[in-house]
Amino acid sequence: MSWIVVAALAAGVALQRVVGMFLGGRLITKYPSTARLASLIPAAVVAAVVAQLTLTDGTSLDADARQVGMAAAGVLVWRRAPFIVVIVTAAAVTAGLRAL
Repeated sequence: MSWIVVAALAAGVALQRVVGMFLGGRLITKYPSTARLASLIPAAVVAAVVAQLTLTDGTSLDADARQVGMAAAGVLVWRRAPFIVVIVTAAAVTAGLRAL
């Protein structure tokens, strides 16, 4: 990747943050629906990171025990299990399948 591209991306991110600082509050107070949408952004980012780490192995899609562990965690979250139970179960299911 060229240094020009890196500099352009860095400038774009900095500009986006400055615009968000000045316009974000105004948009949220003027349009209440933007406040609801803005509150969903952290969850979407975390979900995207989890999906990327779970479904890929470097440069390609990978099917292994991680997906089964995440599915087990998803079912427990859906059933409103305590957080520690979700984490321990997901880890146990993933470790158990890897041991096979």
